[in-house]
This record gives sequence, structure tokens and C-alpha cells, in this order.
Amino acid sequence: MKKIRIGSGAGYAGDRIEPAVELVKKGNIQYLVFECLAERTIAIGQRQKKHDPETGYNELLAARMRAVLPTCLEKGIKIVTNMGSANPRAAAKVTAEIAKSLGAKNLKIAIVEGDDVYDAVIKQDLLLDEQKKTISQCGKKIISANAYIGAQPLVEALNNGADIVIAGRVADPSLFLSIMRHEFNWSETDWEHLGKGTIIGHLLECAGQITGGYFADPGFKDVPNLDKLGFPIAEISENGDAVITKVEGSGGVVNLDTCKEQMLYEIHRPDDYKTPDVIADFTHVTFTQIAKDQVAVSGGTGHPRPETLKVSVGYEDGFIGEGEMSYAGPGAVTRGRLALDIVKGRLAVMNIHPEEIRYDLIGINSLHGDKLSQHSQPYEVRARVAARFATKAQAAAIGNEVETLYTNGPTGGGGAMKSVKEIVAMDSTYIPRSLITTTINYVEV
Repeated sequence: MKKIRIGSGAGYAGDRIEPAVELVKKGNIQYLVFECLAERTIAIGQRQKKHDPETGYNELLAARMRAVLPTCLEKGIKIVTNMGSANPRAAAKVTAEIAKSLGAKNLKIAIVEGDDVYDAVIKQDLLLDEQKKTISQCGKKIISANAYIGAQPLVEALNNGADIVIAGRVADPSLFLSIMRHEFNWSETDWEHLGKGTIIGHLLECAGQITGGYFADPGFKDVPNLDKLGFPIAEISENGDAVITKVEGSGGVVNLDTCKEQMLYEIHRPDDYKTPDVIADFTHVTFTQIAKDQVAVSGGTGHPRPETLKVSVGYEDGFIGEGEMSYAGPGAVTRGRLALDIVKGRLAVMNIHPEEIRYDLIGINSLHGDKLSQHSQPYEVRARVAARFATKAQAAAIGNEVETLYTNGPTGGGGAMKSVKEIVAMDSTYIPRSLITTTINYVEV
């Protein structure tokens, strides 16, 4: 039975680069996937592209390509990625320049586009999920709308001989599924195999999470050598079964628990996991530990794909002003609370009324609030005030007031920090797949 090995080189935009290099050098893989888009990432990319048409792709793309391309070219390892973000064309141009500098010849880079559905979303005046209002009613400035496209255009690119496939918003597991469909000739209506392939893609998509990174909890779930965490490899058989593993000797662990936790990550209904390619059913997946750091995955199935595609919609939502100050020693918590009360009073004096505001003591109640948090008396604490405003000038007042605590009490404050950040918020909607047209273009080196 035919088998392939796929390595997961990144689980988010700013992920480590060294594990990907380890995969191509020591992982005996045929494909390397960089999954680098979160919900907000592509909206930020669209903003960058608007200011500079040559940007908008993943900021680590060049560094990643320089790091892995020499070995990929030597070994014939193909790369599939969504690092194109809001600008796959510019990403392909940079990649081609790097490949040329390395002496690459007969290299084919595919550019997959069509996920940008801004115009269609505006024209259709679609309903936003969280706001329960249409685009025209929401009162927000929409800056991006990108649909989660499926594996099909990536499959076509690979079938046409692409060595590197660079796309924008592709559903995370679809990056991996495209390789399986290309290699095993699975049709786009082979729901059982598409479901199985989607499960494998889901297991790989977050990279180091399944090899023990996010899993680790000292004393409860110990994981060795996290500073040298290895990223996952899937050895996949033509029937849709796989073995999840990592490079021998790398840090981390692959066991039944790491795989089970990752399978359930971001899953609302395991029997109804909707993707652009298939509705996957995870309910009959089985894991078997067959050796150290080797877990066999089997089972699962799929059902016909949905007729609509999810769209991530980015919009401007004001500014966050933030300020922090640290207190240490006896009475640190009491002084921290006083600091917050002072800022609260000052905002009232100056008639400043934010749309939202938080007063937190980091280490005391910043995550779960006063009702759930344990009220201990630590040696040190950090007071934080964060508020949302319509304008940048209003937001700046928060950090300025926190900073004045240096000399206006209480005693012992230090390490002040202040910032103003523009908010790029996200909502989602659904668009008929008939309104989406994907395109594939090629750059040859």
C-alpha cells in the first residue's frame, strides 16, 4: 500500500523555524506544510497590503524559506502553505527570488487565489454571526472578508507539477488533505477518505501541540525537552490510516493523550465537523500506541460537504488604551488595588467614559475575576487598566494616567508600561460556494 510522510512545519504565524528545519533534514518527509493563519491574521495582512502592495503575506515567510529551501531543493521535498495570507502573489515573488539565489532550477511555484470575497460579501449584504446584523446595518468599517476555501485548487496545482503551493485563506486541514488527494487520487466526492484525511490534517495543523507543547502540565502531564520540541510527522497510507510521530531524538512526546487532546481541539461537534471539502465525523476514530512516539490513527468518515463556506470578516473597532504598574513587597496587593481605584477616580474627574474598561491585578484576578480567583497575598503584583475607545487620542489617556502613579501614589510602583493599539475585530458569515472562483497561477524559476 502506498504511503507518504507529511511534516507540519508551523502551527501559527509566528511559530518556531528550527523544528521545520529538523523535519526536512531528519524527518524523511516528502511534503512540508506551513499552516500560519489564525482568524485575525489575514485581516492584519489586508491592512498591511493596503499601505504597501508588496506586503500582506506572512512576515516570517522569507526566513522560513531561506531556512528550509536548501534541503527541500536537495531532497525534492514539496511545500504547501497558506503563508500567502492577504497577498499570495507577493509571497510567491519573494519565494522565487530566494530560490533563484540558492541556484534552484526547474522549480514551479503555484499561487492560489480566490478566497478574498470582500466585494461579494458587501454586495450580498450578508448577516454577521456575532452581531446578528447585516454588513450594511453593523455600522463598522469592513477591512477584509476571506472565505475558507478547500483543497481542490491546491490539488490541481500539485497535479500540474507545483513544487511549492502558496495560498491565502485555506481551511487548516485542507492544506494537508490536498496532498493526500493528489498522492492517492481521492476524488472530491470520496466522503469517507476525505473525512479521514481531514482528521489527519486536524491532528497536524497546530504543529507542536500534538507533540506535547500545549499539552504539557508539570507534575500532571510531564513532557521532556520542550526547549527542543519536535514538530509532528504523519505517515499516511492510501486507505486513510496514519501514524503520528516526530523526528527521533527531538523533544516532546507523541502518545495517546496528546493525540486525543488535539483531536478535540476547537471541535464543537465531533460528528459534524464542517470544512469546505467534507463534513468530517470523528466519532469512531481510534488511537493505538504502537511504539515510543508513534501513535496509529484509524477510523472516522465523512459526509457530503456543505453548500456554503465560512467567511472571516475583519473590521475596525476602535482603539485599546492600556497601562500597567508593578508593586512588590508587603502589602503589594493592597497597594495594587489602591492604584486601580486612583485611576478609576481620575477618569471620573476628567470625564473620560470608555466603551469598555477592565481593572485587573495580574496574578490575582486578571483571568477569572474575583469570584473564581483564589485571593492569595503574593509578594508581587501588576496592576493593569485597559479600555476601549472610538479614537486613538481618547485611548492614550489610560496609559498616561497609570504612568502618573509613579509620583502620585501609592508607594513603590515601578515598571510602568503604556500603549495604544488599533483594534482589528473579527466576525464571520457564510457565503454560497457558487459565488467563489479560485484561480491558479504559476511562477517558474
